[in-house]
Amino acid sequence: MEVIVAKSAGFCYGVKRAVEMAQALAASGKPCAMLGPVIHNDHVIAQLEAQGMALCGSADDLPSGVTVLLRSHGEPKAVYEALEQGGWGIEDAVCPNVKRIHQLVAQAEAEGRIPLIIGVPTHPEVMAIAGWCSSPVVEDGLEGLQKWLNEDESRRNLPLTMVSQTTATQAQWKSCVEFAKKVCTNLKIFDTICNATYVRQQEAQELADRCDGMVVIGDPKSSNTRRLFQLCRERCGVVIQVTDAARLDPSQFSGMSRVGITAGASTPRWIIKEVYDTMSDENMMEIEESFAEMLEKSIKTLHTGDKVTGVVTEIKPTEVCVDLGTKHAAYIPLDQLTDDPNAKAEDLVKVGDEIETFVVRVNDQEGVVTLSKKRLDSVKSWDDIEAAVDNHAILEGVITEENKGGIVASVRGVRVFIPASQSGQPRGADLSQMLKQKVRLRITEVNRSRRRVVGSIRAVEQEERNAKAAEVWENIEEGKVYQGVVKSLVSYGAFVDIGGVDGMVHISELTWSRIKHPSEVVNVGDPVTVYVLSFDKEKRKISLGMKDRSQDPWALFLEKYDVGSVVTAKVVKLMTFGAFAEVIPGVDGLIHISQLADHRVEKPEDVVSEGQEVTVMITAIDKENKKISLSIRALIEEAQAAKAAQAAEAAMEEDAVVAVADGESTTVAPAFQEEAAPAEEAAPAEEAAPAEEAAPADEAAPAEETPAAE
Repeated sequence: MEVIVAKSAGFCYGVKRAVEMAQALAASGKPCAMLGPVIHNDHVIAQLEAQGMALCGSADDLPSGVTVLLRSHGEPKAVYEALEQGGWGIEDAVCPNVKRIHQLVAQAEAEGRIPLIIGVPTHPEVMAIAGWCSSPVVEDGLEGLQKWLNEDESRRNLPLTMVSQTTATQAQWKSCVEFAKKVCTNLKIFDTICNATYVRQQEAQELADRCDGMVVIGDPKSSNTRRLFQLCRERCGVVIQVTDAARLDPSQFSGMSRVGITAGASTPRWIIKEVYDTMSDENMMEIEESFAEMLEKSIKTLHTGDKVTGVVTEIKPTEVCVDLGTKHAAYIPLDQLTDDPNAKAEDLVKVGDEIETFVVRVNDQEGVVTLSKKRLDSVKSWDDIEAAVDNHAILEGVITEENKGGIVASVRGVRVFIPASQSGQPRGADLSQMLKQKVRLRITEVNRSRRRVVGSIRAVEQEERNAKAAEVWENIEEGKVYQGVVKSLVSYGAFVDIGGVDGMVHISELTWSRIKHPSEVVNVGDPVTVYVLSFDKEKRKISLGMKDRSQDPWALFLEKYDVGSVVTAKVVKLMTFGAFAEVIPGVDGLIHISQLADHRVEKPEDVVSEGQEVTVMITAIDKENKKISLSIRALIEEAQAAKAAQAAEAAMEEDAVVAVADGESTTVAPAFQEEAAPAEEAAPAEEAAPAEEAAPADEAAPAEETPAAE
């Protein structure tokens, strides 16, 4: 008898995780208890109890001071709240897939929708899901769903969000979805059947098709085990369900040539091994093969869909020959070796290489087997894709196309659709620019039967951003300098990404100069150096600065200018009482309305405008309050006074005469010139007179003193 164990039999990721957490908690020595069985397996529960972990049916039974392990099936929200209020520590072993359903129904209700749960109402997982919303609808399969919707036709127009118990069958879920789509007008559907469950069920069905009998291992209380038993019964005549090897009677399979073994998600590997050992013939357990066994292997008939390993014996232009160790001549057509049409077989494999392939077709009459490595790689890729959902792995792919709803990436040969909203690009962006780019993404949805895979680049970027943000908040301090990127501009400033966290640079902190809009200094996408002015961890707010603090404009101003200095300033703002003008970047002065002109000004805009450069005098400096008074009028009046003085001086030079007395020239005012005329007439007599006769001239002296205007 050939005994085949299903590859996916036993613990799924969620159950394995829960058991490992339980074992670690039990081994820690802390007082601990399970709130209900962590999984549906009495053997595992007995082992945990033997290690000192208590089993409690409800929160009322929990001893005080213990750490409570929450089972993989999940618990209602009220249980979490009760445990927190009671002061118990929580070790949350809920399956991540189940936890996601909790979030979906809670979000649906928050959006005003009605959660519609397809599953067994009494199953712990379904009861926990229902506990995360106040008014869920729970129906067990298509019949229950039809009954509920048909009882009141108005229900078909309700905003419904449909999810499924993770252990439901794909066939059951599919029938519910098809019916709901036909009759419901406001429906959101989330395929929440666990991928590991789907794979296990599909593999069990395929194995049941090939075997004369099946053994299903698992606890009868387990919904997962009951589903496997049901599916195998539909494909195979003899199906036995047992909890362990002690309850198995191998004689029930007497005369059968092939028996398959599968197991529910709560069955540990050691129980599966015990069942396998019980089913296997002791003579077949020998390590070395006998000649008879080798002969049997050589004439063994292969089946389509088998995974086989062989050795490359010859490489031809169109195919690769493989020795499978059987009577068959096996070969891989070149188009089944790789997806690359330009690849050469000799570059991919060498004679003597061991190669794992997939049996595509068997011709026993001619003794020829057609193999496909590409098909096997695809199967493995699908396995990896499905596993990536369970373990939340990040995968790499290349963008191959753009379509109406988003973009498509090739991930290990599997086509992954990425909605535009999950592309990581802004709304309305040109996604064609992403073509041929390598991207990192998470797989969010897999439906192998429909060959549909959905991924998200945004999820990876968000996680990385969250990790960076946590680091920023951990180490942030005032004055710390960051290299950031401008994310967006608003009228009052710029938002800068400093590594997972956006901070705000107020318009007054962008530059020392007065500006009207941040775009005068920076643009979106610009790399900038910023420093932390202040932050609030509770409100998650950061205030940043960008202008150079080492150059204080006020200090530079005081070094260069003083009262009386004349400067060229730029009018930056008009007010009812005057105009502000920038003397140097970062230092403004006020030109009061009374100092804008040498005449009365009704409004500042009548004489100056924003952006205009004007020449002003610094009339006052308030160092304590950092205020400056400027004046255009002072310069006008000064210019007028200078002009008047110049005019007066020119007039005097034009009308002045030079009087010569005692050999010296004297400038005489016009009034004096008129009265002194007789003396001028006497001048020739003076010149001719002897020196001693000069006395008469002295008599005329009073006349010289006549211009008392001095």
